[in-house]
Amino acid sequence: MKPTQLTKLLAHSIRNKMRVLVKGAPGIGKSDIITQAAEAAEADLVLMHPAVSDPTDFKGMPAVIKDGKINLAEFLPFGDLRKLLKAKSLTACFIDDIGQAPHAVQAALMQLIQARQINGHCISEHVVFIGATNDSSHMAGVSSILEPVKSRWDTIVELNTSVEDWKKWALSPKGNMPPVLVAFLEFRPELLSNFKATRDLTNSPSPRTAAAVGNWLNQGITDHEILAGAAGEAFAAEFSGFLKTYQNMPCIDSIKNSPESAKLPQDPATHFAVCAALTHFADDNSFPAFHTYLQRLESEWETRAMRSIILKSPELAQTPTFIQWASANAQALA
Repeated sequence: MKPTQLTKLLAHSIRNKMRVLVKGAPGIGKSDIITQAAEAAEADLVLMHPAVSDPTDFKGMPAVIKDGKINLAEFLPFGDLRKLLKAKSLTACFIDDIGQAPHAVQAALMQLIQARQINGHCISEHVVFIGATNDSSHMAGVSSILEPVKSRWDTIVELNTSVEDWKKWALSPKGNMPPVLVAFLEFRPELLSNFKATRDLTNSPSPRTAAAVGNWLNQGITDHEILAGAAGEAFAAEFSGFLKTYQNMPCIDSIKNSPESAKLPQDPATHFAVCAALTHFADDNSFPAFHTYLQRLESEWETRAMRSIILKSPELAQTPTFIQWASANAQALA
């Protein structure tokens, strides 16, 4: 399931109190998507990490209480458990990395998820449970999930990567990723998620590690060793080559000043690099010239660049240039 699809599903499930367990490779964005879905559903969010908890965290704290003259032993809810008991508005309880939790902790979770009780204390009717986990094949500390725990969920869905969805996030103000990185991943989409479980101290390409590369680039750092440490040697090697293409592409000033005669890209990599540069430098003054230049490219590249420009600079969607282009290219935008 793609990120945009999963976000809609989770927002729906939160509103309708349906329990969903999301599985996927490390760094694919499960936690961020669940957080976004809670925001979309206008729900409060309670985050739990059973991997660093013990059974007491989900049963309550053992305590002695007085009932008249008699001392009784009881488990008393505390911390996040109290929030779940006292919730007065829609609340998503996000249980992250369930598969990394010891079986004793998973067993303690069962009464929380299914029975909605903590030793006789009832969970608020406003609470819905959402979970996330890696699979055992990912070497992320996941041994197994107890069968009774799996069956407590209304559905289990798998999150897959989508370059188009990542691009929308990356070029938004929230993502703030450099357009050259976005263009590279459009050029080499398989490098957005190429997770390989290994015992070596290296990273694999994923949405999370790609974002780390983007953060380094935003600081002006393009050192190969640092980028390799962020997203893996193969990612860094190919991206370094793409950067050279980006640096040798047609001059932006020549495109801005002479859009009808500026040099056109000749190969796919340079096309992607040009689209990235125009996305980065587009503003009210340059946009008309950039559009004139883009009209000289094949429609696929023109559409790709115009979409990217508007994703990064939404205010340009109100300009006459874009309005006229959108009217003439409504089918391409559908």
